[in-house]
Amino acid sequence: MMNLAHPGWLWLLPALMIPLIAWYIYSQDKNEPEMNVSSTRAFDGMGTSWKVWLKHLSFALKMGALACLIIILCRPQTKDSWSTSDVEGTDIVIALDVSTSMLAKDFSPNRFESAKRVATQFVSGRDHDNIGLVLFAGESFTQVPMTMDNATLVNAIGMTEIGALEDGTAIGDGIATAINRIRDGKAASKSIILLTDGSNNTGVVAPNTAADIARKYGIKIYTIGVGSNGTAEYPVAIDYAGNIQYQRMPVVIDEATLKTIASKTGGKYFRATSGSVLRSIFKEIDQLEKTHMDVQRFTHTEDHYEPWALLLLGLLLLSLLMDYTLLRHIP
Repeated sequence: MMNLAHPGWLWLLPALMIPLIAWYIYSQDKNEPEMNVSSTRAFDGMGTSWKVWLKHLSFALKMGALACLIIILCRPQTKDSWSTSDVEGTDIVIALDVSTSMLAKDFSPNRFESAKRVATQFVSGRDHDNIGLVLFAGESFTQVPMTMDNATLVNAIGMTEIGALEDGTAIGDGIATAINRIRDGKAASKSIILLTDGSNNTGVVAPNTAADIARKYGIKIYTIGVGSNGTAEYPVAIDYAGNIQYQRMPVVIDEATLKTIASKTGGKYFRATSGSVLRSIFKEIDQLEKTHMDVQRFTHTEDHYEPWALLLLGLLLLSLLMDYTLLRHIP
């Protein structure tokens, strides 16, 4: 449906066109040449010249062009509208471990980049979800608050780097920060996806305490232990050239704590031993965490001045063409 963004400009139509039309009618009588004759009988039967009608038509074309200009000033546009649809959506916070151990090379190219890649794919496929991103290592903070802007989330995940936080693994703090982000969400289903490759060794909030708080708010926690079985090459130092030095060490993940966290909150624990397993885990969570909800969509306003601009140009060009050809005056 078409409407005008600034209908008040329509007052220009009578304000400008009525005086111009009156002036045109008045000027016709004043500009016509006169000649005194004793009788007009000789001119009886002569009709009005076609050039006179063309002159009137040229003026009408100019008035039409002016009307088009006024309509353009009023900004014709499609009317904004709301539509409601039933979609599958939920509130989710991804809590990502950014401790140095996530650079271990048992994933390709390492655990951290593999986790980022899979998280990006997951976010890109959740069009109707409210998703946030929390990072934690020796401390935790919110990288992206709850949002439905997938592009912002994808960019934030891609720009996340190891070393932004004090090193360590504060699983409880990461969960607590995620709870603060998600607890006021309006979706019926609220979930935290926690990715870590170690054991809680620092922080203010104990993991089990954080799990109890999540359960109180009805928040499920899906815990993912990232790391292969056996040993892996862990970063241990940086040489004089700035290159990371690796050493093969046993993979140690506190699965008991991660299982307890998931069990307390009604979530599920997963062990990701490779990049492909991690992808399959996110696919499973994608199927688990979907609830029906009514979403209102807002149709944005779109201007439609182009047809009026083209009509204005056509009327003006046609009028000028007539004035400088068929109606041209020779001095």
